[in-house]
Amino acid sequence: MGIIQIKNLTFNYINQKELLFNNVNLDIDTNWKLGLIGRNGRGKTTLLRLLQKKLTAQGEIRANVDFSYFPISISDPQLITRNMIMKVTNRDYSNFWEIERELDLLELDEDILDKAFDHLSPGQQTKLRLAITFANQDKFQLLDEPTNHLDQLGRKQVANYLRKKNGFIVVSHDKQFLNEVIDHVISINKSDISVFQGNYDTWWIDHQITQKRELREKERLKKGIQKLEQASYQKQEWARATERKKVGAPDKGFVGHKAAKSMKRALDVKKRANQKVDEQKKLLKNIEIDEELDMKYVPLAKSTNLIEVKDLMLQRGGKSISEPINFKIETGQRLLVSGNNGSGKSTMIQALIDNQKLIKNGEIKIKPDLKVSYLNQRFEEMKGTIQQLANKHQIDLQNIYSTLRKLGFERELFQTDIDEMSLGQKRKIALAHSLCEEANIYVWDEPLNYLDVISREQVEQVILKFQPTMIVIDHDLHFTNMIKSNEIKMRPLHR
Repeated sequence: MGIIQIKNLTFNYINQKELLFNNVNLDIDTNWKLGLIGRNGRGKTTLLRLLQKKLTAQGEIRANVDFSYFPISISDPQLITRNMIMKVTNRDYSNFWEIERELDLLELDEDILDKAFDHLSPGQQTKLRLAITFANQDKFQLLDEPTNHLDQLGRKQVANYLRKKNGFIVVSHDKQFLNEVIDHVISINKSDISVFQGNYDTWWIDHQITQKRELREKERLKKGIQKLEQASYQKQEWARATERKKVGAPDKGFVGHKAAKSMKRALDVKKRANQKVDEQKKLLKNIEIDEELDMKYVPLAKSTNLIEVKDLMLQRGGKSISEPINFKIETGQRLLVSGNNGSGKSTMIQALIDNQKLIKNGEIKIKPDLKVSYLNQRFEEMKGTIQQLANKHQIDLQNIYSTLRKLGFERELFQTDIDEMSLGQKRKIALAHSLCEEANIYVWDEPLNYLDVISREQVEQVILKFQPTMIVIDHDLHFTNMIKSNEIKMRPLHR
């Protein structure tokens, strides 16, 4: 058994006003399977980098184990996969069996080793990176979002794989996946870091209890402060009234002394009120304001047929990639588009958004003047600042700012160039953009990718509240089961 000890860890980036970590102390057993949870921007990836000593901080990190990080960087993706692995891991044929052992556990065929890495599917690339990471069994594994872009089958296979392993920290926002693979949680809160024994549900129950307790305490302190402020105001008014009585009084000294005593008592009460405010800040240090989101949904008449797809076959590079697709969507329906990686889900969405080159055969009918809000899974078109993005698409800037604040987005990032932001921050901007534009239908391609668990809950709740018409692709099973009204399963074309 190994131990990772973090003592008095303090860290912030140069451009940050507030500390990211402040005097953090943790003891971690290296046999634990830990899920690292926290809102976007709280420092999950930063903590993994600090453990690897890729960043310098105040305090001390002691570990009697070495670390292995996922995702491993691939500098030459055009190489044949076997040669690429040998290059990045310094392996040869004598110890390559360790890679093959992990491939077998991940249910990957060994024939992928003879293909160029950049010709593999995203799911295959993810699993291959995991195999490389876990091939070194004497290391403690740091896994940074291994489920992104994995379909439900891929997530299940990776979950089965990790259940057989000991000793890792995994960053993931998929609650079902975390419940299946972890036995401890590291929670990065607003002002500290804590460790819980149990899975995601254990942490979430404790989190909810803590939030309710701190909200009750906030209301109690708020009422106490209001009473003190009212008492202070009254005493100050009495003091001023007494002071005015000095005019024409036979004993001005006595009246003035009385007024001074009243004013002193008023200032003492005000001081106590300020102390109460300070007490509130200390006691409520980890309260999360999970505000409800809004959306500019404009529903059309019930049973209105918005989109109809008949015998649609998709193509890439002139080659058919999917079996024929048929569906129609009416006002109020939320269509889940499911299927394994490579089945053509995103291609179908792009065809709907007016990319006719992707259509091999079939027909797409869209209601004239239909207002569509499209949330792309990629961020290439998001350039400049949030204000420039809002101006480009003629969306109210203050609405976007308000939505971002509800999603836990830091105010000081509002003027930052989007290219400099994390993937989670970019996802929140794209999501806020979609929620703030008027739409009859929302077409969302993997909206939960990179979003923290609290933001995912907020997205789920806003959909359940407004019941918008939607077409959604996502691999979070809990989320899709909660919001879908009907489903189509995409299947690749078998030749």
